[in-house]
Amino acid sequence: MASKYGKKSRKKVKKAMHEMKRGKLKSGRSGKKVKSRKQAIAIGLSEARRSGGKVPKKKKKKKKSAKSRPRKSSSRKPSSRKTSSTKKSPRKKSSSKKSSSKKSSSRKSSRKKSSRKA
Repeated sequence: MASKYGKKSRKKVKKAMHEMKRGKLKSGRSGKKVKSRKQAIAIGLSEARRSGGKVPKKKKKKKKSAKSRPRKSSSRKPSSRKTSSTKKSPRKKSSSKKSSSKKSSSRKSSRKKSSRKA
């Protein structure tokens, strides 16, 4: 039976592993140093594919259907807003509806006017 990988692919993987051990192998997209052995092998195989070496095709990920896997009901709380590091004053929580937001904005402007007069 013929081997799955050719000589060129073995050389590319060997070179990638050597670079990884020396700390010179970097990932393509981010440019970060590769630390895992599996990733180094994957980089070597992809280089061999590009250069035309004998390498089996990548395994395609199967799409999981919604029917086969039951969904978990998530009871997540809405994420709180990120505030800036410099807090000026604590905000008061209002339990008013959205329609009253126009009123509150007019109140804010009246506060600003009164603070200017003083």
